[in-house]
Amino acid sequence: MKLQPVYEDVKDFSCQDLYLKSVGAPSGPSIWTTCHSIAHMLIEKNIAYGDSALDPVRIFSKADPAEQLRVRIDDKLSRLMKGTEYVGDNDIDDLIGYLVLLKIAKEKNVN
Repeated sequence: MKLQPVYEDVKDFSCQDLYLKSVGAPSGPSIWTTCHSIAHMLIEKNIAYGDSALDPVRIFSKADPAEQLRVRIDDKLSRLMKGTEYVGDNDIDDLIGYLVLLKIAKEKNVN
């Protein structure tokens, strides 16, 4: 996925440009920080667990990565609805992370 330039008169995407634009948005700094927090979590988990979400070993399940992520999302939503959250889990961050990974899996499948 190629990131689009932040400003019309600029040729390439720049993280610094996006940061500068975020400063001028009412909730921009909070959005910036929160999105980076999610990226940090996903990268750390990717280092720790490898590509298990996007390239599963398929010992028991033969479902594609996107379907496996949908199952994880359903499980997380079920626990949230039932109020049976596991102590120490951050269900909202986990759910956002699964949705980001699902977006990546779908984009990989298209390409």
